[in-house]
Amino acid sequence: MSSEQSIALDYAGWEAESYTDLNPAPEAPTLRKTLFGLALLLFTPTSQIQAQAAPVASQSADEAAIRASMDSQVAAWNGADIKAFMQAYENSPETTFIGATLRKGYGPILERYSKAYTTKEQMGTLTYGSLEVHLLPSACGAAEYAVVTGTFHLDRSAHGEAKKDDGIFSLVWRKGPNGWKIVLDHTS
Repeated sequence: MSSEQSIALDYAGWEAESYTDLNPAPEAPTLRKTLFGLALLLFTPTSQIQAQAAPVASQSADEAAIRASMDSQVAAWNGADIKAFMQAYENSPETTFIGATLRKGYGPILERYSKAYTTKEQMGTLTYGSLEVHLLPSACGAAEYAVVTGTFHLDRSAHGEAKKDDGIFSLVWRKGPNGWKIVLDHTS
């Protein structure tokens, strides 16, 4: 390489001044620019990874809380305890159940379950399958809503008002002051 050839540094959009073999010592401002650029390259990815780790951990905790609530529902149902099963639902007049008909409000939903499943034999044993939990982050990145989809199966020896033993569902969960609660249940 001749003494007149320049060596240009261009990395990730940063361009340092040209150096020649005749003047190998960089000027102080150029050295500062180079060091600043290297610092950005070295430390920015680490800080981004650290910033992203917190939401991932809380998302895992949120998903675990929803799954635990659904496990509690299964235990309550299999114990023939409809009131305990309903603890996963938000106790609100806005809570909605969509099945063969539309029911709005915690009370009417509880009443529907109580009328449709009057005995332990009619309730049978509940299992969920193919559960998928989709957390829906708000603008600040925290999950405030979640959609859960899956299947259900009732293994039972008697039928009351409710005739279906198998079906699919989609649930909208909201994270509120009492934790994660179902605000919309569409079961068919």
